[in-house]
Amino acid sequence: MNTFPLFFKLENRKVLIVGGGDVALRKADLLSRAGAAITILAPDISTEIQALLSDDKHELIYKNYNKFYMTGARVIIAATDDETLNHQIHADATALNIPVNVVDTPHLCDFIFPAIVDRNPIVIGISSNGKAPVLARLLRARLETLIPQGYGKLAKLAGEFRSEVKRKIPTLTGRRQFWERAFEGQVSQLMFVGNETEAAAQLQADLDSTAAAIHDKAYAAENTTPTLSDESEKKSPPVGEVYIVGAGPGDPELLTFKALRLMQQADIVYYDALVSPQVLDLCRRDADKVFVGKKRSNHTVAQLGINELLVNSAKEGRRVVRLKGGDPFIFGRGGEEIESLRAHGVPYQVVPGITAANAAASYAGIPLTHRDHSQSVRFVTGFLKAGTPNNNFKNFLNTDETVVFYMGLHSLARLTTGLINAGRSPETPIAIVSNASMPNQQVLTGTLESIVALQEQNQLPTPALLIMGDVVALHDDLAWYNKHNKDTGDTETNWLRAGTAITEQDAKKPIDQQAHALSMIANLAAQQEEGLEQLVIG
Repeated sequence: MNTFPLFFKLENRKVLIVGGGDVALRKADLLSRAGAAITILAPDISTEIQALLSDDKHELIYKNYNKFYMTGARVIIAATDDETLNHQIHADATALNIPVNVVDTPHLCDFIFPAIVDRNPIVIGISSNGKAPVLARLLRARLETLIPQGYGKLAKLAGEFRSEVKRKIPTLTGRRQFWERAFEGQVSQLMFVGNETEAAAQLQADLDSTAAAIHDKAYAAENTTPTLSDESEKKSPPVGEVYIVGAGPGDPELLTFKALRLMQQADIVYYDALVSPQVLDLCRRDADKVFVGKKRSNHTVAQLGINELLVNSAKEGRRVVRLKGGDPFIFGRGGEEIESLRAHGVPYQVVPGITAANAAASYAGIPLTHRDHSQSVRFVTGFLKAGTPNNNFKNFLNTDETVVFYMGLHSLARLTTGLINAGRSPETPIAIVSNASMPNQQVLTGTLESIVALQEQNQLPTPALLIMGDVVALHDDLAWYNKHNKDTGDTETNWLRAGTAITEQDAKKPIDQQAHALSMIANLAAQQEEGLEQLVIG
């Protein structure tokens, strides 16, 4: 190690910062969070610093530097743009044996400000020893995604129980095992979802149960009479929990922090065909992974069977992730699954994901709502329950509304004909977005009258959805994903432009390995048979 990581206690301790500009502001903001009593020394001090350090514990000195003001300082920060002055500050601090940091000058620093992940009282510092501070910040961002805010509250709760745990569990090994169970089990989950009171009650119950078991074991060593611990061994294992997790449209960077955390602690994962390999790879390495996906008219496992699998796995005491493409509550049958879990007394959580409509619209540059074009959006399935076509076309005639059709590509001709016959203008813009958010995403735009012929010509694959409404006309100007294709300027051969065909040359171009893997798994997931559900946002 080039530097040794230490954590300074700065609560109400003097920290001298020489400088009154933006750099000084950043350091003052960071140090104030640690409770430091900050002294700013500079002839000119920004209004932002004045507002930040308005508390009486801080001091603003509008004077030029003088080493006299170092007296009593725990640490010193040189944050000026005067190189000579910075060297003088370093020399004076060294002579007084006070740690000093000269900003952006590593060789004049006794200590380094790390990139910080703050989950008070848990604090993580990341340093590159001044070699690559941007990389340190990127690593910090990675850790931020893995460590939820609830860990800080969990640590505080543990601190409140620490003395009692030490008193009731006499051995170091026993205490370690108790805390491991608490931090990996129900106590942590309750804290992460904000149920602090229930988390404390659960921890107390676990501690009392553990203490009783220790007492029973000690008693049993001297007596042959059956004890409570003998009876407890006969009990069924505790019920686990099911996490219904939205995996998003395919790009792993679109997962939520909570989804990633639960995926990392799963004992078993039941996943759909629309879950990309990259997303699945983020699940806990040693978790069992079971494919329960569906293709159109071909369900690998029937929905009732999936419900039973979730219930049975949880009752075995396992932490179960039900990983679904998109969002569980938007044509994902998440509601049916939690009804089954609730009926069997199985605890569950639901983690929303980015649904295909949002991903397709965002990555295609088609805003679902726009003040000039669309004041509401409707999500609709192309099929009713048991595969019955959705022919409620008169519900979709409002020209101020965007309509997104899930599972509609294989019935494109029926949908467009039905809409026109019901009274929708043949010139209504419509888009097909295939493999939304993935490297091989394709967008085909046209009108209700022309889109069938354009799709026959271009053959965009599933998974795909349809976006209908005036907002589709904004695609040409607002599209940004795969923009290198869109901006070629050749509208005759550019497949992102108004439904024109992919050229034979483009069709032969290889795609990278990641795109190919995503395409394979996506193409397994053709349309599913779903019940009619609509979401209207006005």
